[in-house]
Amino acid sequence: MDISIIIVNWNSIDYLRKCVASICEQTQGLSFEIVVVDNASPAGDAKLLERELPQITLIKSAENLGFARANNLGFRHSSGKYLLFLNPDTELAGPAINLMVQGAQALPDAGILGCRLLNSDLSLQTSCIQTFPTILNQLLDSDWLRRRWPNSKLWGTGPLSSGSSNPAEVEVISGACMLVRRDVFEQVGLFTEDYFMYSEDLDLCYKTMRAGYKNYYLSAATVIHHGGKSSNPYFATQMKWNSIPHFCAKHRGKLYGLTFRFVMAFAAIARLAAISMTGLFGTTFPSQQAKADTLTKWKLILKTLVTPSTKTGRPSNVPRPVPDCAVQP
Repeated sequence: MDISIIIVNWNSIDYLRKCVASICEQTQGLSFEIVVVDNASPAGDAKLLERELPQITLIKSAENLGFARANNLGFRHSSGKYLLFLNPDTELAGPAINLMVQGAQALPDAGILGCRLLNSDLSLQTSCIQTFPTILNQLLDSDWLRRRWPNSKLWGTGPLSSGSSNPAEVEVISGACMLVRRDVFEQVGLFTEDYFMYSEDLDLCYKTMRAGYKNYYLSAATVIHHGGKSSNPYFATQMKWNSIPHFCAKHRGKLYGLTFRFVMAFAAIARLAAISMTGLFGTTFPSQQAKADTLTKWKLILKTLVTPSTKTGRPSNVPRPVPDCAVQP
């Protein structure tokens, strides 16, 4: 088997149908399997998947295992030389998988390869490549600064606008679409299961670089990523801002992780103050509702940063899932 495409599904069957169709339509000349892990979708996706997509290998989990553990489960039921971890809310735009496999074959030092991700409106999704989070780049992270200095090493997004079709060495590849050789994935210990959701891609990229490999961005391969359609945005924000400090503490030490939380909490307070005062000087928001939504988001970020988290990166109110699963051939 050339490649195993591993997809974790949670209430995303409408997107998954299109994703699987695009894989079958666009991927030629490779032997591949599609392994779908249904993470106990409450809408009953597993039964529909069994009926509608007989070409997939379906793994039904009795509990929501989170992203890392579910992908590891899918890996254990795969056989491909290459592994593609793909979000269900994606669609291939052209032979992206073929191009990524060709890139991996031409780059023996490659750890993880990623592609050009587009939003639903076909605009560029700049989060497809990143740098590892630090206090400095997270403190300065803003749309205005990114637009003003798009090629800054703080963001690591320079290859997106370089115009080059050559593979570009980067630090972080988005977990929405990551290709890795099977032997490399096994060597670095699979996805670290400390993370329930978010930052597991950062962690895997970090482990591959630490093992002596390089991560590459391939601009020629394009995938549409509709992005975050199945998860509650407030829950996602909470999970993200628990997982990033956990990543920092895990790889840079507990003191750095605590300092990261402290600095970003004060930054959140500063942003809340600035947002609250915009009405005094002429609002920069398209509507009062947009302003209220932004305030809500930063209040949640602040609350998450100052609330103790478990060592696994989950907020304390998120239960640890039980790995009870059944395999459907």
